Amino acid sequence: MKVALTLLVFLLSSPITSFAQAPDSMKTGEMPQIEVLGVPERLLRLPGSASIVGHQTIRQTAPVSGNEVFRKVTGLNIVDEEGLGMRANIGIRGLDPDRSRTVLVMEDGVPVALSPYGEPELYYTPSIDRMSGIEVLKGSGSILFGPQTIGGVINYLTANPPPVPTTEAVVRGGQDGFFVGRFSHGSTLGNSGYNVTYLRKSGNGVGVLDYGIHDLNAKFKQVLSPKSVLGIKLGIYDEVSNSTYVGITQGMYDSGLYDFTHPAPDDQLSVRRYSLSATHDHFFTPDFRLKTTVFGYTTTRDWSRQDFRTSPRPQDTYIRTLGDLYFFDRTGNRNRSFEVMGVEPRFSSTFRIADIRNELDFGFRYVFERAYEKRIDGTVARPTSGTLREDEVRTGSAYSAFVQDRVYVTDDLTVTPGVRLEHFIYERDIYRRANAEVSVVKSDQVTSVIPGVGVSYQLGRNSSVFAGIHRGFSPPRVKDAISSTGVSAELDAEYSWNSELGFRGELIRGLSAELTGFHMDFSNQIIPVSESSGGSGVPGAGLVNGGRTRHTGLEAGFSAELGRLFDLGFTVDWDVAATFTQARFSSDRFVDDGGTSVNVNGHVLPYAPEIMLNSSVHAVLPFGFQAGFSAQYTGRQYGDVLNSTIPSADGQVGLLDAFMVMDASLNWNLPGMDAFTLTSSVKNLTDERYIVSRRPQGIRLGLPRFVSLGLEVSL
Repeated sequence: MKVALTLLVFLLSSPITSFAQAPDSMKTGEMPQIEVLGVPERLLRLPGSASIVGHQTIRQTAPVSGNEVFRKVTGLNIVDEEGLGMRANIGIRGLDPDRSRTVLVMEDGVPVALSPYGEPELYYTPSIDRMSGIEVLKGSGSILFGPQTIGGVINYLTANPPPVPTTEAVVRGGQDGFFVGRFSHGSTLGNSGYNVTYLRKSGNGVGVLDYGIHDLNAKFKQVLSPKSVLGIKLGIYDEVSNSTYVGITQGMYDSGLYDFTHPAPDDQLSVRRYSLSATHDHFFTPDFRLKTTVFGYTTTRDWSRQDFRTSPRPQDTYIRTLGDLYFFDRTGNRNRSFEVMGVEPRFSSTFRIADIRNELDFGFRYVFERAYEKRIDGTVARPTSGTLREDEVRTGSAYSAFVQDRVYVTDDLTVTPGVRLEHFIYERDIYRRANAEVSVVKSDQVTSVIPGVGVSYQLGRNSSVFAGIHRGFSPPRVKDAISSTGVSAELDAEYSWNSELGFRGELIRGLSAELTGFHMDFSNQIIPVSESSGGSGVPGAGLVNGGRTRHTGLEAGFSAELGRLFDLGFTVDWDVAATFTQARFSSDRFVDDGGTSVNVNGHVLPYAPEIMLNSSVHAVLPFGFQAGFSAQYTGRQYGDVLNSTIPSADGQVGLLDAFMVMDASLNWNLPGMDAFTLTSSVKNLTDERYIVSRRPQGIRLGLPRFVSLGLEVSL
């Protein structure tokens, strides 16, 4: 922590100079921050599948949840939790979507997970309402980031300081008290720029959820010299909601009486996050650059959840019942707080060897993380003042180094080899377990070399083919790897070999496509024990090295400018994202099924649909109108490794049927008032009733038909 603070003080204390002769690019230089892909033009030479979702697409979608935006990207399976995207569950190419554990999620290049190495869950997810874009990278280029290099990288992009004074205000309202209000203002004055955004979100029974969110973000840019730019970002997030793990049972679902009745209204989740980062760009020469990022954030996640059963017992006393759910006057308060800090110097150099152009990126990173966890057993009336049942601290230090060189073998052929080294040391200190004082300390470590190489060949000005292979790596969660008795579970890190072959470019004038075939071969996939994934939450109770799995499939994305193709005289854009995946266990693994040992070799992985389709049409019509329509299809999924088709009574096991959801939107730029836009959207247009998940503790349904109206002002 001292290292990060020292560097931050140094950056802030660097002399600020005025210079009239500096290049314009430095006067209004870009905000220094880590980008995964950079400008869209770089996509053509990327040696792997990637997508950029721009601000205009986000705005046209008018999302209630960021999940609606992610579904536009091939390869991504999004499982709704509460319908509002406050805790994203993203699986890439058949990987388990629970809490997005196998995806590296960042905001402006800085990780956002609770602990990037030891607990990579997304209990906090950046709000889509304040984003200017999203980058998604699934190829070998992900080894530049880490530590999660299995599924891919998702990088949220926020608005940078604008060159001129800009003010934006957005207000949206809908049924069930749904409200989104965003205000932002920014400008650049001489060598200094800023952008400040405040977001307020709330609802009263949206789906089943009551919630309130305050989200404040600020960016500051300072040009220090003709060769030096400093960027600082500050974030404050506060959320209170009655989020719950409890779903409804199969009988309650079949009755149709409890679809959107909150099963545990006394549950309460509080999430508070403070973040600060600084990035300094120094250009030694036009061909040699150093980007240094220092970041730190804290996340507090306190969750009070009422104990319950789905089958009553005569000896028990219950204070409330709902259908087949029987609730005790007992709560378990899972209170956790996390501290993360890191520093990363990243060098970029352009040079020639034997007249061959090279673009070299290399750097180092140190990340320190610490988690404090307490379990307090209380009552519904006094959930936080009960008995301290568990108390522990988990600590980790991660050291990594990376290098990647893009070699321009010819004008059309580029080869991009790279390698990443990860070394993670972790420790679990347990002070109290099962209501008794203990002293348990255990540490362990993992080291891995992560190589990768990609190739891109330009077929013409606007198209290319690419291929790549890289090592996938994900360290074991600290709480899973070391048991509560101080015994190492000897969990391996998750390893895979990921390969892909694809094409991207313009097929004909106005018609573009990206086609990617992929194959992921896991030498070991961890089967998590966490409650969110349907486990008991008790380390050692069913957690295993899951063995080999294989993921093979095809991603296809098409974009057609129909207005341009058919000379319609107005703009009509049609986009299609299709993914076909087979994700299966590929070695013997025996699972208990009511006393019978079943080999699941060849079974489909849970929550890995074989088919996902998303199609959308957006039209810019006369008189200032814009209209959009989209349809999203998700194929059937299994809820457990046994591939059970008959649902269990508690609703946690069984098949999830395929479903299709359609959305529509209509916006109107007021005549003579270009700064004002009226917006409207209808989600789930046909009011489809469908199951999105059977875990952690029962059936969850997708949002019903949902209508919202809004006003956008940009000055």
